[in-house]
Amino acid sequence: MDKKNPRYRNQGIHVISAIFTVDKGITKVLIIKRKYDPYQGMWSLTSGALYNDEEVMDGLKREILEKTGLEGIPLELFDVFSRVDRSPTMRMVGLAFLGIVDKEKYKILKETLKTTDAKWVSLEEVPPLAFDHNLILEKAYETLKERIKNTNLLKSLYPKGFTMPEIQKIYESILGKQFDRRNFRKKLLCTGMIEETEKTEKFGGNKPARIYIFKENQEDKNVF
Repeated sequence: MDKKNPRYRNQGIHVISAIFTVDKGITKVLIIKRKYDPYQGMWSLTSGALYNDEEVMDGLKREILEKTGLEGIPLELFDVFSRVDRSPTMRMVGLAFLGIVDKEKYKILKETLKTTDAKWVSLEEVPPLAFDHNLILEKAYETLKERIKNTNLLKSLYPKGFTMPEIQKIYESILGKQFDRRNFRKKLLCTGMIEETEKTEKFGGNKPARIYIFKENQEDKNVF
């Protein structure tokens, strides 16, 4: 690498997070309104530039905390966006992460030093976003649908376990399809991702429902 080569200069890294939730059966994503240029006043995914003295995950957590007040959100890298003109300021490579949370357990800041608003919106109501964030969100949602079918990504929603009716509503919302109750239970058990516990809980009625938990480190298996 020739450090004097001008083609190496003026490049940076964006860390971008697509944070999803399911609210009353509707899949939503967290967006923020930008206070400053570029794209002042526009909505975007939670994102920002990585400092040159920090690790990627440290920068990602910092940006989320600074612009939403959220901490401790499980996130995973799902793609890299490297179009040379994706930022109007300089060449910025985007590292995109996704996660899903129970929004009732987190309080988002409506305004910060760098934002003027933040909110959860349904995917159908997402406005034009800054940078290439509409494209990133589209890819994040497609990845989310694939990941919940063959991994324990939804464990962050139910760290202490879930009933079958609860988890079925989440799958139906994200995948946009309905499942027969008995077939859904059978398919999910066949993935080997979950296991039954001795605990029960009432859900939507008086009859107690069995509590299940996601297993750790299971091999990917797609049966949906």
